[in-house]
Amino acid sequence: MNNQTLTMGRPRFVFPRLSFQAVIQKAYEAAKGYERSCTGCAQSTVAGLLDAFEIQNEDVFKAASGLADGIGLSGQGACGGLIGSSMIIGLMLGRDYKDHQNLLAPMKSYRLSKKIYQSFIEKYGSCRCYDIQTRLMGRTYNLMDPKDLKEAIQTGMINHCSEVVGWAAQRTAEIILSEQNRLSLTDYPVKMIGKLAGAILRRWG
Repeated sequence: MNNQTLTMGRPRFVFPRLSFQAVIQKAYEAAKGYERSCTGCAQSTVAGLLDAFEIQNEDVFKAASGLADGIGLSGQGACGGLIGSSMIIGLMLGRDYKDHQNLLAPMKSYRLSKKIYQSFIEKYGSCRCYDIQTRLMGRTYNLMDPKDLKEAIQTGMINHCSEVVGWAAQRTAEIILSEQNRLSLTDYPVKMIGKLAGAILRRWG
């Protein structure tokens, strides 16, 4: 599986030859580093995955800016690592605007987004930001409150969140690459039959 060209089924997602493990490791390190230095879990996850897959998309990165800490720093919604991961799955394998009326077109992105959701449940017991905070730090923090924000920083919240974000990006990269490998294996026999038929026609046609 190493050193394969990664093609996500659309012309804009054709990548250079990289090992799968290199992409996965880059996703982890980049997302974790962004969260540690910049914060904003959804954007950090998006940025790490964009870097790992060598995609430039300012619009998707910017769209994730209000989704940190359970959306709007509320703590009540899903972790930004999960949201950012689902955004990249949708970007790379989701339904296009021209297919909006096709009810089946987004099924692949639904299935893969559910995989990262299930991974959160297995690892943290929940995808809710406050639940993950409690699991990792023993309590929740209202990051809109200056006092809570200061305490959160002092007690190492950035380190905890960086690890969550890095893991989320890593797991999402694994999910995307596994799907791509599955599609490549499925397409291979069809391509070979097509090449064989073409050769026969050229020889005997």
